[in-house]
Amino acid sequence: MGFCSSLALADNNNSQLVDILKAKRAIRKRGRALASILIVEDEIHLAELMRAYLEREGFKVLLASDGQAGLAVFRENKPSLVLLDLMLPGMDGWEFCRQVRLGTRTPIIMLTALTSEEDKLRGLEIGADDYITKPFSPRELVARVRAVLRRTSPEDERSPVVSMAELTIDYAKRSVSVGAITVDLTAKEFDLLWALIRHPGQVFSRQKLLDSVWGYEFFGDSRTVDTHIKKLRQKLELVGRYSYVQTVWGVGYKFEVRDNA
Repeated sequence: MGFCSSLALADNNNSQLVDILKAKRAIRKRGRALASILIVEDEIHLAELMRAYLEREGFKVLLASDGQAGLAVFRENKPSLVLLDLMLPGMDGWEFCRQVRLGTRTPIIMLTALTSEEDKLRGLEIGADDYITKPFSPRELVARVRAVLRRTSPEDERSPVVSMAELTIDYAKRSVSVGAITVDLTAKEFDLLWALIRHPGQVFSRQKLLDSVWGYEFFGDSRTVDTHIKKLRQKLELVGRYSYVQTVWGVGYKFEVRDNA
């Protein structure tokens, strides 16, 4: 990967160095970081520049230059969010994401020059929370990080547990049960169910669900929502007498309890 094609930053090395020094002074003045960000990126200069901009915004930043090292740093430090390059030596970004998703739901933003719709969908399907295509600006990077952290962090007004017609969702534990049976949902299935149950009866379009759950401007096939909804329904209805997610034909989906007995 060439640096020039990776990030639209300063025009020359002098201005970049000034930015780094300013960022380091700013973080010393600010004191406690807002959240910890792990950057897994093999292009060290690029990683340092991203760190400078994030630290200037008050984040604590950790660095790793390959997938294996990144996984070790991740497990030791438990960061709030991961910025993950896909084209890494050794363990690539795809495998790193799979390994992280085996035991945690820590948000992941993929960084890559790959621009095809298939690559974006692949990343989202294996558990990424957002996808930034290079080149991108520092302002976009910081904005995406803040947006994903807001979307994936529990809000004060959210009830930690929601129960309705045998269905119980514990947001803090990210667990779902129907009666006494635990239902194993993927991260996206859980987020879809949570988005719907927080507003029972409200109809969500596919685009609205893409924006709130996938969290980026989606230009591909919105039928990915239909696929996830279908699997979510099957898992919930297999173990109970109620259906919870209803289709509003030509519009989208809503949460509404119906007795299937």
